[in-house]
Amino acid sequence: MNEQEHISPIEQYVIDYVRDLRKAKNLSQEDIGNIIGKSKSFIGNIESLNNRAKYNLTHINLLADHFNLSPKDFLPEKVILKRDKKKKTN
Repeated sequence: MNEQEHISPIEQYVIDYVRDLRKAKNLSQEDIGNIIGKSKSFIGNIESLNNRAKYNLTHINLLADHFNLSPKDFLPEKVILKRDKKKKTN
């Protein structure tokens, strides 16, 4: 998947998790928007590779409640770091 510079790896993980959950439950972007009190276009912006929109902790909490999950289920088990491709010197 193409990673954008303005979306951090952990933000992309959450976006991917919610999109996969949405698809697994056969829900539309509008359905997810209704759960978190946002528009279909807001969810479309989050899932778009050309937009800076992201889920926040309140959104994650609302989604977790709706799907009977823990907010921590939306996060990776281990830290995701964006590594600089240039070799660092001391």
